Amino acid sequence: MAVELGTGLVAVGAGLAIGITAIAAAIAEKEIGAAAVGAMAEKEELFGKGLILTVIPETLVIFGLVVAILIIGMAGG
Repeated sequence: MAVELGTGLVAVGAGLAIGITAIAAAIAEKEIGAAAVGAMAEKEELFGKGLILTVIPETLVIFGLVVAILIIGMAGG
């Protein structure tokens, strides 16, 4: 059973949509996390804000997942 080239390209596109956003979120979390730990070392009351700001870049991966699902859905129709 042969698989068409278009099917493979759709899979690569969906993988890139998730992979690139995951790498971008990881880089952002690294920078934000380092700054949040530094701020919390000086002022412990900033823990809640630091935690929230560290989690925000994860929305990038959710958007990447949505785009990947849309790419796969467009190829199916």
